[in-house]
Amino acid sequence: MDRQLQQAFVNGYERMASWSDLLDQINVFPVADADTGRNLKISLAPLRRLNDNQKSVAEGLLRSATGNSGNIAGRFLHALLKSDSPSDLFKVVRLGREAAWKAVVDPKPGTMLTVFSALEEFMASQGPAMNSFTDKAYVNALVGHLENSVRATTQLLPVLKTAGVVDAGALGIFLFLEAFFARLAGQTQAFAPVTEVFSGRLSIADAFEAETRDGYCIDTLIQSQQISPADMQAIAELGESIVVVPENSYVKIHLHAADRQAVRKKMESLGNVVQWSDAPLDNRLEKEQEKGPQPCIHIMTDAAGAVTLADARKLKMTLLDSYLLLGEKCLPETLISPEELYTSMRKGQKVSTAQASVYERHQCYASALALHRRVLYLCVGSVYTGNFDIARVWKMENDPLDQFTIIDTGAASGRLGMIALATARYALKEKDIQKTINFAATAVGKCEEYIFLDRLKYLAAGGRLSKTSGFFGDLLHMKPIISPRAEGAQKVGVVKNQAEQVAFALEKLETRFSSGDAPLIMLEYSDNHAFVQAVAETEVKKRFPGAEVILQPLSLTSGAHMGPGTWALAFLPQPSWKEGNLH
Repeated sequence: MDRQLQQAFVNGYERMASWSDLLDQINVFPVADADTGRNLKISLAPLRRLNDNQKSVAEGLLRSATGNSGNIAGRFLHALLKSDSPSDLFKVVRLGREAAWKAVVDPKPGTMLTVFSALEEFMASQGPAMNSFTDKAYVNALVGHLENSVRATTQLLPVLKTAGVVDAGALGIFLFLEAFFARLAGQTQAFAPVTEVFSGRLSIADAFEAETRDGYCIDTLIQSQQISPADMQAIAELGESIVVVPENSYVKIHLHAADRQAVRKKMESLGNVVQWSDAPLDNRLEKEQEKGPQPCIHIMTDAAGAVTLADARKLKMTLLDSYLLLGEKCLPETLISPEELYTSMRKGQKVSTAQASVYERHQCYASALALHRRVLYLCVGSVYTGNFDIARVWKMENDPLDQFTIIDTGAASGRLGMIALATARYALKEKDIQKTINFAATAVGKCEEYIFLDRLKYLAAGGRLSKTSGFFGDLLHMKPIISPRAEGAQKVGVVKNQAEQVAFALEKLETRFSSGDAPLIMLEYSDNHAFVQAVAETEVKKRFPGAEVILQPLSLTSGAHMGPGTWALAFLPQPSWKEGNLH
């Protein structure tokens, strides 16, 4: 595959990913479970590694496909990966459309399937001209045709018409294709804001009541030579929203079903179950969290801080992902299991991290500013990444109304997370934007963090410590303590065991606070939740009964660098939400 086509696939993924929060918000079909954006990010993430091995990426799409939208989109793009140059697209688009429609047991117009059909229809009507995809006029006409197909979804599915939105999956694949073809035409930055293109169709009507659905969203991969018509009929009777994707000696099956045990039993009768996942369909809690007061300014931060997706939904924040690479798997850090990461590291599997591309970061800034009147980006410290400079340059070129405020927090890990969480809380209570920005700036100066490492070898493996130092440190049972600061991570102590780690943490707290104070304290864990909760949290609450203590998972970017067994302490003085002070 030529380089231009490779990059088109990557850009398509990155543009879609930058709007994934919106896709979750408008997801009402086939189930209003607010996960279309997340499923597409997980399912299509292998495309980011196209420069490695085209065949392994195609196999990765099969294995990573998640949810209704992810399985259908993966099937379509699997066919497109058979092209070696843009001229092949006229042939493979037809194959991809046919494969996607056949994969769905009960296909419905008004979904991404409609967009696939619109794409094939346009290309067939125009004919395979030699340089079509480098012709900007051709690409603009193609994108306009796809826009219309997405708008039509509101009328094609009754539930979308009632909700007043376009189909989330259709919009997701449109965003992918828009960036994909723009790259082929040499247009990489200028996109009309999605909020303008689909104005009035990106917010669910207040009167809309989603049908409550019990049961499970099931994805399984089985090793089987073939699925007979009788098998297909039996699968169809187990549930709804069924997608069946055969590939060589494997079959990927997605469905929604009330009885997961019955589905599992049936799958085992068809072949060897290689992968299995099931998640509850009902998402009422997340929907409730999306209601309530809106922040006076939208808070954006890097997922490298200890902020979870659940936190972000509850506090109405945006998280900017980095990527984790586990063997051949590549996923956004917020969408990978901590258990999988730490298990892989303990087994000695190669684990590394990668920044989102500059293109993807630009798309994220643009989408945030299109969706929110004002945005405050609490950026990971510039000493750790180039995020601050990239955001600053983008702002100079794209923010003439000064709606995008950037603060270089000088922080990483839990210190960044603590600053972001405290500011997001404040933004929900305060109506004054400047007071909120001032609160964040004050928090940057007041927040501290201490990270307790279990083993040095993980820092050494990541190149952040000489391998010799890591070897001798582990040999001598040294457990270093580091603190991420504006000038970089500083070594602030060395202890021998967990008891000494806890004693160090308590000493730092007692130096800053008295027993009657009420600071905000964050305790972060890696794969040692039980220890942090039973020992560290118990001791902290005993010494500071008035404190608010929150237990958070260490960000997986941090965990990938520091390894299993790591835990951390971050804290802020007592926040006075009313005055905006930190005492």
